[in-house]
Amino acid sequence: MLNESQLIAIKRLQKECEQVDGIQLKLNWEMLRDREGRQMDFFHEENGELIAYLALFGFGSTVEVCGMVRPRDRRKGHFTKLWQQASTPIEQYGFQTILLNTPSLSITAKGWLASQPYSYAFSEYQMRWSEQPIEASDEVLIRLAKKSDAKLEVKLDVLAFGMDEEDARSHLERIKERQDEQFLMIEADNETVGKVRINRMDGEAWIYGFAILPEYQGRGYGRKVLRNIVKSEHNAGNQIWLEVEAKNSRALGLYESVGFIKIQGQDYYKKSKYSAQLI
Repeated sequence: MLNESQLIAIKRLQKECEQVDGIQLKLNWEMLRDREGRQMDFFHEENGELIAYLALFGFGSTVEVCGMVRPRDRRKGHFTKLWQQASTPIEQYGFQTILLNTPSLSITAKGWLASQPYSYAFSEYQMRWSEQPIEASDEVLIRLAKKSDAKLEVKLDVLAFGMDEEDARSHLERIKERQDEQFLMIEADNETVGKVRINRMDGEAWIYGFAILPEYQGRGYGRKVLRNIVKSEHNAGNQIWLEVEAKNSRALGLYESVGFIKIQGQDYYKKSKYSAQLI
């Protein structure tokens, strides 16, 4: 696990990069705070200060590689050295799909990509709820997930997010161990129709894995669930965030109708075996 001083250094470097470049990095903090025993983090320090950092985030057989270098220390090969170090565990852990995630506005990342054999795959938006009057609904029930829900949770990830069933099962088993996430099931008309999970950290609530079974879509359940979650999290004093793939116009329209606004885009690039997030 990463120790507290490492987490503080990562957060400090992230803030500096975001302020200088006018971007928002997508670092998976819920995963950073709950690292497993595998080698997934790589550091370059000088005089006791973190200069460059690269992290691997595994999702089944897929890995995202996120990297950042202190603005005044770029173009010195620091990221390349960390990337070379990370290549061995990427191979060792058997990741098959490796994605590069970069903020859409990151000029540094675009410059690096121009000289690399990466191809654009897709984009997503980070969205934040804009405070406005909102009413909850008693037509849907949100309850804590039970062990007996695991099969349906896997099925929903396969149907909604195109995950391989084995990857979905492995991913669910791993994230269930996290202490800062709440796993919820959605009920309507006396049936379990969907799922959602919420990660709360530092006054923010992030909505992940929101999915409704296909046969129950188009009945307004999704909008009612979101309203209930937003109202509850807002009353608890949390800022509410989520992510959505840019080409998913149906989901994007749903989120906007509840009051979410696009803050920044994230672009994903794919190479046959390697990718990274960097600025």
